[in-house]
Amino acid sequence: MENIRSKMTSRGVESLDDQELLSLLIEDEQLAEMLLATYGGSLARMTREPEARLRMVGGMGLRRARNLLLAAELGRRVAAEGAGESDSIATSDDVVRLFRPQLERLTHEECWVVYLTSSNRIIERQRVSQGGVTGTVVDHRLIAKRALELLATRLILIHNHPSGSPEASAQDRALTERIAKAAALFDIRLLDHVIIARGGGDFSFREAGLIG
Repeated sequence: MENIRSKMTSRGVESLDDQELLSLLIEDEQLAEMLLATYGGSLARMTREPEARLRMVGGMGLRRARNLLLAAELGRRVAAEGAGESDSIATSDDVVRLFRPQLERLTHEECWVVYLTSSNRIIERQRVSQGGVTGTVVDHRLIAKRALELLATRLILIHNHPSGSPEASAQDRALTERIAKAAALFDIRLLDHVIIARGGGDFSFREAGLIG
């Protein structure tokens, strides 16, 4: 452990590899090596584990498991804050970067809309509904009304799938069509509908050719 601490002191925390960083966080080099091996070298997979399961891996215990999850949550909040500072959107990847930190770990569905100018500058991000594990109700009339209030000319729809599958359901397709038609009545364009799945996947209606 002293070698790792010395490395951090002389070269900075950014010089540490995943195992070294984890070793300092949980104060056990052998346990850190075992944890990474258990989760295929993925810190993301490890920190998506429930506390009750994580504390049992290698006898890590409650305190270490909680410290690890606290560090992961801090990282997610920093990422979300950084993404929120973006003032424009160019691609579906930009949408995923903007919303994954806040949506990926939710156990319920949320639907958000990003209202944009004609140059894709963000005017407002708004949560328009919050539901259960398998669905949420979205009122397309309220979305169109808010776009008019903001003088937005474009919008993007985003929601999450707690199930882990990013594939668009029949309900997702129907919702997209309703919102696109409602927006078009006021010369407002639905640019994309992006689904962010728990576990890392995502789906873009535009990239799939489902939005013209």
